[in-house]
Formats: sequence, structure tokens, C-alpha cells
Amino acid sequence: MSIELLEEHRLFGGWQQRYRHHSSSLNCTMTFSLYLPPPRDDAPPPVLYWLSGLTCNDENFTQKAGAQRVAAELGLVLVMPDTSPRGDGVADDPGYDLGQGAGFYLNATQAPWSAHYRMYDYLNDELPALVRQQVSVSDRQSICGHSMGGHGALMLALRNPQRYCSVSAFAPIVNPSQVPWGRKAFTAYLGSDESQWLAYDSCHLLTSTPATALPMLVDQGDSDQFLPDQLQPSKLAELADQHGWSLTLRTQPGYDHSYFFIASFIEDHLRFHAAHLFA
Repeated sequence: MSIELLEEHRLFGGWQQRYRHHSSSLNCTMTFSLYLPPPRDDAPPPVLYWLSGLTCNDENFTQKAGAQRVAAELGLVLVMPDTSPRGDGVADDPGYDLGQGAGFYLNATQAPWSAHYRMYDYLNDELPALVRQQVSVSDRQSICGHSMGGHGALMLALRNPQRYCSVSAFAPIVNPSQVPWGRKAFTAYLGSDESQWLAYDSCHLLTSTPATALPMLVDQGDSDQFLPDQLQPSKLAELADQHGWSLTLRTQPGYDHSYFFIASFIEDHLRFHAAHLFA
């Protein structure tokens, strides 16, 4: 796979990089960001994937979360993909919650979206292979994300528990088939047959995945304006308790939906993942 290094910066003894490549899954040119920690020994480091939320790209987390300092200390590679396919020939919508910047990490089946919107395949197969081609990493990986990206992280981990050591999320959309953001996106991308939506709904997946339960951490601010109508992480916590999944839900007083919230608790999430990646 051909790949182009767009920029590189020394950071906490490691390297912050940004790449561009043609994606066969998405049929367009994509960018992703990558943080390489300073080497600790000869062992290839594990990988933590970060999935961002609506309207974001691969640079939001890179520039706002302040994660690299702790990743450097722990020896974690950070991979930050974009949130959707991009380009003039890629279908879009005037709304912030559909189209470019709002891929919802699924494989679209409806025109015009199906021509490019195959973020599930991109994240599950193509991007990990590209990362392994570009840098030396171990086969141990975990995943986390925010809002729409929290949905993506939980969904990918629940569908592929054998691939991940742990999963975490900030203010995730846990039950997208039942909330306005998810229903709008799923109707457009997947059609009106709601049974086709369940493969991308974490609440459904958690109750139907016959696999060893993954360690899960969710942080939610109680001043998040989207909490009552769009997020509702307590639903996932209740189901996890009923089905024996190890999920820790932390409600953080006074925090909202912004990157100030993420920056406040990202160290906890990195240490949570490191405990399982290096176990």
C-alpha cells in the first residue's frame, strides 16, 4: 500500500506523524495521525486506536487531548483515524450529523453512501494492516473514542472481542438505534429495516456476543448537554451488569461534552489500557 508522510514532529521523545494514503475500502484518499513513543526495549509496542466524534478529523485528538505525554511514558502507539471518507466525489449532507465527518464507523448499504462509507472495514482490516506495514507494533491492541467515536470503539470491540485487550469511551452513543443521531444516520446509511441496524448497536451487541467479556471503562460528564437524549450510557452499564461484562461507568460532576472533559481524564484511560495491553 502506498503511503505518504505529510508531517512529523518530535514530541516527548517520540514522534507525532500524519499520513495520507488511498483507501481501497473507502475508495478515496484518507489521512490518519500516529504517535510513536520512544522505544523502551526491543519488543514491538502495543497500539491504542482512538475514534473521534461528529465533525472531527484525525487531528482533533492529536492536538487537544494531551495524550502523548502519558503514551510516551507507557510505551503506547496511538493511532487516530479520520471519522469518515473525504473528498469532492464523496457523498455529503448539509447537516453536521450525516455525511463527511459523520461516518458512524459502519459499512453503508444504501446509495449514495455505499460507494464510500465503509468505515467498519477500513478500521477493522485496512488501517491496522497499513499501520503494521509502516511501523513495528505488536499484535496487542485496544480501542477508545468519544461520542460517535465512543459508539465506534464499543461496537468494534464488541463485534471483535478477540482482537482487543480492552475498550473505553468518553460520552459514547451506546444505543444508536434508539436515539436521534443514530436513527438519522442508520436510516440514511443502512435503510429503513431496523433489524439491519442492530449489528452496529452496542446495547444489542453486548447482550448477544457469546465471547469472553472485555474490560470496559466509560466516562460521562453529568453536565453534558447530549446526555439525556443521545448518550444514555447507564443503559449499557445496566446490560453489562446483567450479562456479566466488566464495565466501569464513571459519572464526572460538572463536565460537558468537550475536549476539556477528554483532556481531564485521558490519562486514566491510557493507564487503564496499558494495564491490559502489557498484562
